[in-house]
Amino acid sequence: MLRFIISPKGGPTVFGPSLSERIVSFAIRWLIIAVAVWVAAELVPGIHLDGWESTVIVALILSLLNMLVKPLLVAVSLPITILTLGLFLIIINTAMLALTAWIAGQVDDLRFDIEDFWAALFGAIIISIVSFVLGLFIDPNKLARGLGRRMR
Repeated sequence: MLRFIISPKGGPTVFGPSLSERIVSFAIRWLIIAVAVWVAAELVPGIHLDGWESTVIVALILSLLNMLVKPLLVAVSLPITILTLGLFLIIINTAMLALTAWIAGQVDDLRFDIEDFWAALFGAIIISIVSFVLGLFIDPNKLARGLGRRMR
């Protein structure tokens, strides 16, 4: 959300959220993803996740992939996404979860495993649903603005 203020020179100045608001917003989104990953690991028998430390780190990896890699995949696969009426996005989410599991497998102390494609598919669907539902109740940007005002 952009904000307008009157600058000392008399004209309006436009600026977005501050750096601290962006960091807080990212942290809240990260926690939402962590809850969603934990729910998926609890519900899908083929997803194994041990400990809250692994949950938080896996959520960070998935959040960063969603922020950096997923937009490129969505852009490249736009024609097939349109042809499938958006269902191909589920496959992209599955790929992001599988890539997260592969990256987590490269770290010795991280316990996050996905047995097969179907576990990744159902896990991606559950993560999407849980994130969506939590997003209905929790607005990271609004919370970040509120916390930013309190910190000033």
